[in-house]
Amino acid sequence: MHAMIYTRPNTVYAVEVVSRHLSNLENEHWNTVKWILRYLRGTTKRCLCFSNGDLILLGYANATTVRDVDNRKSTSGYLITFVGGVAS
Repeated sequence: MHAMIYTRPNTVYAVEVVSRHLSNLENEHWNTVKWILRYLRGTTKRCLCFSNGDLILLGYANATTVRDVDNRKSTSGYLITFVGGVAS
């Protein structure tokens, strides 16, 4: 899990969804697992690249309370950037 979350964040969602069906894998789930493995094999030489700029970590957050009056749900979000690139 550590390797998946911190070294390959682009695959976390796909692996998480397929993992929900471990007790009862069907053909569609096996095809998804094979697709994930093919993707990982094809991207082994790719990595994150940062510019040579200053090492600046910035975080932004936003929240709104009860914007949806019908459902009474609040929303929030965040953005973390590192050296000008989106990290999270």
